[in-house]
Amino acid sequence: MALKIKNKIVGYKVLTEEDKEEVKQSSNDDTIADVESMHENLTRPEMLFGSTYKIKTPQSEHALYITINDMILNMGTEHEERRPYEVFINSKNMEHFQWVLALTRVISAVFRKGGDACFLVEELKAVFDPKGGYFKKGGTFMPSLVAEIGCAIESHMKFIGMLKEHELDEHQKKLIASKRKEFEEKNKAVEDDTDNNFPEKAQLCTKCQTKALVLMDGCMTCLNCGDSKCG
Repeated sequence: MALKIKNKIVGYKVLTEEDKEEVKQSSNDDTIADVESMHENLTRPEMLFGSTYKIKTPQSEHALYITINDMILNMGTEHEERRPYEVFINSKNMEHFQWVLALTRVISAVFRKGGDACFLVEELKAVFDPKGGYFKKGGTFMPSLVAEIGCAIESHMKFIGMLKEHELDEHQKKLIASKRKEFEEKNKAVEDDTDNNFPEKAQLCTKCQTKALVLMDGCMTCLNCGDSKCG
């Protein structure tokens, strides 16, 4: 399409490669500026998308139900993302009501503040109960109820894409499989009907908190995560 110039040309400039890069960078900056991120001044919409997680511990007769509601940012665009906005914990057991209510309000405030809230997971999972923890099905050790709440939040963050699932590579999987087979052959391990897929005499691994640590060739090796004291 031809463009007719009606005014007198008083000057011109040929765009160099540097000029083109500056124009491109400026355009990208304007696009990034239009992307909405989580911050405390965001207005809560009428409807949020949520997920509820059930926690049943041997320390209480009644289960806890953790509901995490998410806000969808930049909906319908290539920058669409789902971020946690608030958390609620409900249970018939009123023994922990006071601190659970305080904890949910603090966590919700951190969520709404914006930025990287993934640090909450490690902080919560590092809380130990002075009365002692407990083992979940599968042999995973849970040091406290707060830590299990942290695990539920971690599962939710992985579900919405905030955290990436750590997977063992093929070499690690083959190493664990060979070590496990060797151990079972030496000890003639017999599979039982329980949910624990690791040897009965396995010890607790300090890295993955699972009872899967066995002695192999004079070295303690975890059959769950592959951690070994011998490197």
